[in-house]
Amino acid sequence: MRLDWEIVPLRLREPFRISRSTMSARDTVRVALHHDGVTGYGEIVTSVHLGLDVPRVTAALDGLGTWPDPETLLAELPGLPCPPGVLAGLDAAVLDLIGGRDGLPVHRLAGSPSWQPVPTAYTIGICGTERAAETARRLHARGFTVLKIKAGSPDPDDDVARVAAVRAAAPGARLLLDPNGAWSAERAVGLLERMPYLDAVEQPIPPGRPDLLAWIGARSPIPVIADEDAGGAAEVERLAGAVQGVNIKPARCGGVLAALGAIAAARRGGMDVMLGCLVSSSLGIAPAAHLAGQARWVDLDGHLLLARDPWTGLGGEDGVLRLSGRPGLGVRPAT
Repeated sequence: MRLDWEIVPLRLREPFRISRSTMSARDTVRVALHHDGVTGYGEIVTSVHLGLDVPRVTAALDGLGTWPDPETLLAELPGLPCPPGVLAGLDAAVLDLIGGRDGLPVHRLAGSPSWQPVPTAYTIGICGTERAAETARRLHARGFTVLKIKAGSPDPDDDVARVAAVRAAAPGARLLLDPNGAWSAERAVGLLERMPYLDAVEQPIPPGRPDLLAWIGARSPIPVIADEDAGGAAEVERLAGAVQGVNIKPARCGGVLAALGAIAAARRGGMDVMLGCLVSSSLGIAPAAHLAGQARWVDLDGHLLLARDPWTGLGGEDGVLRLSGRPGLGVRPAT
């Protein structure tokens, strides 16, 4: 079996601002596994927040050995000396290869015999209230029934005003809020009491204090979801009893198989699941999309934020993800 890769830069439609940064572009590394005339693809997403850049990705790939077949790689994958983001790309490629070879979509390889179209959230970055309202109105008219609003402005009243503007512009939409850890526990409780109509809030405080997340959750009028505090199964297990939900991202925890372990841990702990993503192409979003039936909240819009998606096969432009039905990940290069 042969592995190769290529650096693929992605540009966003417009700068995307969250509480800790603003992003206009991101580099990804597309990996390809070839075996017996079949090729499987995966995407490794770089992230400043996760400490994963192109040199670290390519160094990890250069350090890998070889495998006689995809099953061997799949068995050895959890023990490879690679960052979780690199494991996620390899996991996607090997599942895409096995699915393509055997004529099976990844969701069946992951234990789900069927898959139904599912609504996805679309994320509105930190911006002025008028622009947020205009964006929400446009998205709702296109069919989006779930909107996520980034928060964490220096003036917390700006966050409240932005959420109110989105609610007025799209009164029928479910709203999620994500401060990316920008608030204190006391500020979170005070602000959430002013926005009880939200569907849930993600990671209101910086990661590392599940006790404070529990304190917020006990006082919040809406469910609290851990995001930056949630990774693989071990991290999810430690959150049991502290939050009502966890945001599981295959690109962060190590791929589809690792995500399945984290989902199982969430269920054992009585927590609901959000499936989330990093900004990436349809190739990078596809692994999580195959798990969408196992989540209460689906936030898989990374490919929709791009100026041009180099892959196709997921849909989502009308607010609903639809798999193509093709084997493997079900995506292919855009023409």
